[in-house]
Amino acid sequence: MATPAATPETTGTETTGAETTGVETIRTWLTERVAYFLDVRPQDIAADDLLVEIGLDSVYALTLCGDVEDEFGILVEATLAWDHPTIDALTAHIHSELAAR
Repeated sequence: MATPAATPETTGTETTGAETTGVETIRTWLTERVAYFLDVRPQDIAADDLLVEIGLDSVYALTLCGDVEDEFGILVEATLAWDHPTIDALTAHIHSELAAR
């Protein structure tokens, strides 16, 4: 079950529109999750690295989908990591989904 998006106290952003969860908050969270899956340091992942090229496989990509749903309270397609193949692309997509709510 999805949980609500982070509160302003945890994100440091305002509470309207796309600003509920800031771009940097999303990017940092995604980078940390991918780093955890790949057993690397977050600073070793560039925001424009292709996730498949740095080792994100289908199992972790699907797990990431569930984590995104839980963290941000949005539904995503199982193909999320393939449709948006970099941290920057994922960040932009999640941010736009949050803005649309």
